[in-house]
Amino acid sequence: MQSNFLKKITTVGMAVSTLFFASCNDNNSNSKTAVSDSTAMNVDTTKQMGILKPKGPKPDWAPDMTPEMQVVIEKLMSYNSPPLITLSAADARKQPSPANAVKDVMKDNNVPMPTSMVDTVGKDIPVTGGNIHLRIYSPKGNGPFPVIVYYHGGGWVIADLDTYDASARGLAEQTGAVLVSVAYRQAPEHKFPTAHNDSYAAYEWVLKNTASIKGDVKHVALVGESAGGNLAAAVSMMARDKGMAIPVYQVLVYPIAGYDTATASYQKNAMAKPLDRPLMVWFFNNYLNNPADGKNPMISLVNAKLKGMPPTTIITAQYDPLQSDGEMLSDKLKAAGVTVNYKMYNGVTHEFFGMATVVPAAKEAQAMAASDLKSAFGK
Repeated sequence: MQSNFLKKITTVGMAVSTLFFASCNDNNSNSKTAVSDSTAMNVDTTKQMGILKPKGPKPDWAPDMTPEMQVVIEKLMSYNSPPLITLSAADARKQPSPANAVKDVMKDNNVPMPTSMVDTVGKDIPVTGGNIHLRIYSPKGNGPFPVIVYYHGGGWVIADLDTYDASARGLAEQTGAVLVSVAYRQAPEHKFPTAHNDSYAAYEWVLKNTASIKGDVKHVALVGESAGGNLAAAVSMMARDKGMAIPVYQVLVYPIAGYDTATASYQKNAMAKPLDRPLMVWFFNNYLNNPADGKNPMISLVNAKLKGMPPTTIITAQYDPLQSDGEMLSDKLKAAGVTVNYKMYNGVTHEFFGMATVVPAAKEAQAMAASDLKSAFGK
């Protein structure tokens, strides 16, 4: 069933795929230092700027989109980038991203960039078959601090540490934790399960090296967005199954939790931006070796054994093909006896979480995630 759908993407479907992520160079050896800017929300810039005013009518696929979210989407669409599914993965990584759109909206509306409250440093670690890069966000002081291992989104194919810097930096600042952002290897150069194995290797490295990053090994949590949400949950499962210490908490933001692209939200939001159904199929085709991989419990989290998973926060967006994935995963975790805090944010799209400087719902979602993490850390 799924394999037939993957092979029958029409030209019309290709024309509507427009998730644009920036390609940045943090993974290259000549730029493994911290980025200097951030859209982390440590001042209330949304109040400073007032309500953003869209230029046009609300899109047909999102009649209740908030004005601020619409302004970001309008800016993203103004770049007129080609649909990602018409490009190679290498070229797709070069396209403007939602993060670029947020920064441009800030410039257009004279919204100041918040001053960073954390220090960052790069670190390479060995994994099977190579090395991966970590960016470590550290609070001021000597610690020991709780630790968050963070996995970025991008369908296991595109985006990088810079694209998701705002989310990582915002969570580090709001929780007072050391945050380790993981640049796992991506597809199609590195197929399933490479990203999953790299993500677990990073978690294992953190457990073994917490003292070196001023961390507290007893308070380690996982956070991930989209494909990163899938990776975070899979790492928790792998730790449980390998007999390693499981994280004290996990936050999954609009996670990919299944291989079924015919769920209610996939149908309702098939043409949504910045993520639509054809693009998710493109991601699956690039990362998975074959359709059978889609049934693997590390991809289809909703069909995995979930008993013994850590307490979980799941955040979803109204206008997102993955909304049903997150909701179903919440239900399955609860049925397995796992404590879950689930919330869907109305009026916003996939990728909203890192937009706290311009989208009020993002500020609220980050605050919710930070509050749940701090409770898990005993803070």
